[in-house]
Amino acid sequence: MTTTLQLPAGMTINAPVQTEYAEILTPEALAFVADLHRRFDGRRRELLAAREERQSRLDAGELPDFLPGTADIRAGDWKISPLPADLQDRRVEITGPVDRKMIINALNSGARMFMADFEDASSPTWENVVDGQLNLCDAVRGTISLDQGGKIYRLQDKPAMLLVRPRGLHLPEKHVTVDGETMSGPLFDFGLYAFHNMQERLRRGTGTYFYIPKLESHLEARWWNDVFTYTEDTLGAARGTIRATVLIETILAAFEMDEILYELREHSAGLNSGRWDYIFSYIKKFRNRGDRVLPDRAQVTMATPMMANYSKLAVKTCHRRGAPAIGGMSAFIPVKNDPAANERAFEQVRADKEREATNGHDGTWVAHPGMVQLATEVFDRLMPAPNQIDSDKQADLKVTAQDLLTPPEGTITEGGVRMNISVGIQYLAAWLQGRGAVPIHNLMEDAATAEISRAQLWQWLHQGVKLEDGRTLTPELLDSLFQEELDKLGPDYAEAGQLFKEVSTRSPLAEFLTLPAYRQLA
Repeated sequence: MTTTLQLPAGMTINAPVQTEYAEILTPEALAFVADLHRRFDGRRRELLAAREERQSRLDAGELPDFLPGTADIRAGDWKISPLPADLQDRRVEITGPVDRKMIINALNSGARMFMADFEDASSPTWENVVDGQLNLCDAVRGTISLDQGGKIYRLQDKPAMLLVRPRGLHLPEKHVTVDGETMSGPLFDFGLYAFHNMQERLRRGTGTYFYIPKLESHLEARWWNDVFTYTEDTLGAARGTIRATVLIETILAAFEMDEILYELREHSAGLNSGRWDYIFSYIKKFRNRGDRVLPDRAQVTMATPMMANYSKLAVKTCHRRGAPAIGGMSAFIPVKNDPAANERAFEQVRADKEREATNGHDGTWVAHPGMVQLATEVFDRLMPAPNQIDSDKQADLKVTAQDLLTPPEGTITEGGVRMNISVGIQYLAAWLQGRGAVPIHNLMEDAATAEISRAQLWQWLHQGVKLEDGRTLTPELLDSLFQEELDKLGPDYAEAGQLFKEVSTRSPLAEFLTLPAYRQLA
């Protein structure tokens, strides 16, 4: 059944409102998110315009470097505010969408932390967004449960600590308008969660914890810090009740890690190395440069110098500032009915986590409950203390701009082109059906994988790259490979295939695949 809401002045909701949504979309909560929008959305739009201006400079040949104007911050002797006790040990974090079953299974997985994701692991249908808020409210209160065909899911004792990732700055919430403007997606996600849960979490002796995605500058971190401060003041919470871990998942943010921590120093919970979006960002920012073309994405591993330097720099920067450095996602998932493939997946995860713990990371991400125990065993063995913040690992590391910018050597193969096409179409098809975390070829894929896939195809095509077999990737060759891969997938993938081909070939390169795709979502 649907219901009619009491909306604050100037707000409209252009979507069906189920009766239970009234628990989340209360007049007071909606007034709060409308207030956030009016106070902060103008600056958000200015920051997005600044991104476009920076991209124009990169397209014209400029290369990023460490900012001369903030050298005093990088040289200064300062630290973030001390971490609360329940953020000291983050050795294994599991991530996933905000659907009810996933939340329960993740909180019960044995991981220290669970990042509930409104962003890359979710498809932002209206139902997913509002149901997600309802699910999180129940999770915070310990009452979340699910009866699925007679099987009851409920929380066990000592569930994981909950962190929430709102949508990125670029994403709207198209179903809501404020004063005729489309509501900001990140402010909608953040505002509803904070409004309904901050005081409840305080009553339970903890803070309100977030992950912040896709920042490209410290000025964007400053925007979030101002949102946090205003929210604490408005909702009656002490400074630092909100803590946020920033994903360093853009090439530009890699040059401003100190500055990002500094802007958020009262609210910081460290940095995370978001490797997949980082690769996508590198391709996108240098889309017009023939000297910055990456090989097949399977060859761009964390062992390549470019990626290793970025990851180690995050460790050095965080530890110098008293902040945790969380490692990246291992997308491998257990493989059923194939013991050899399953063992290879576990070996890949083990090697990835051993590298991170040895390099000094204070924790890591996994995508599936079945990988929590393995990752925990690795960090228990190599990091017996709650974290490595006080260690001197990477303290003597020196990283130049060129160390972050030099692409790895490798090849571009027909198999790599086909993989990008097939995985991209399969993921987009699932996303358009409301699923944002999708197992494909024994990997848990999210939007970042599809973004890498289509950005690589676009750059390879427009740079006229030569494949390993000597052929040039022409529009005709790419078109034929698209058709062959689509034929293998079948007619159910036609809509996704058409959209994915458009964003993989049409100029200019779309900033985000999810923006044109969102227009097709309910």
